[in-house]
Amino acid sequence: MSVDPKYLTEARATGGGRNGIATLKTGMLTLTMTSPKELGGSGAGHNPEELFALGYAACFLSAMRFAAQNEKLGDVPESATVDAQVGIGPRSGGGFGLTVQLKVDMPGLDRAVVETIVERGHFVCPYSNATSGNIAVETVIA
Repeated sequence: MSVDPKYLTEARATGGGRNGIATLKTGMLTLTMTSPKELGGSGAGHNPEELFALGYAACFLSAMRFAAQNEKLGDVPESATVDAQVGIGPRSGGGFGLTVQLKVDMPGLDRAVVETIVERGHFVCPYSNATSGNIAVETVIA
């Protein structure tokens, strides 16, 4: 399936990658990157998994809002949240892999409605589309 990008962004990593500097080409965000303590690093900066968790949580919440509105599934409350937990570790076949858990909370909505919105959110969300078949993504409804 082809994609027609409507927005592009660029970032650059320098130094040691996980132990270096990551900067958006716009200059609007620069982060010191360090491996987490659990992977032998100092944990004194940020790591790619944190950034992936931030992006997935924000994107998935937006995707659910988009799907709910466009498909007339109900209104996602302003108090709705998505907590994304991203894990990294060795794969059984070698190399490293990621795991993701998305915890969705939509106070005041019927569980069946939330389940439908979550399902449609996964269909719309580019992070869900990118990870499908590649990363184990568990969705938990609070």
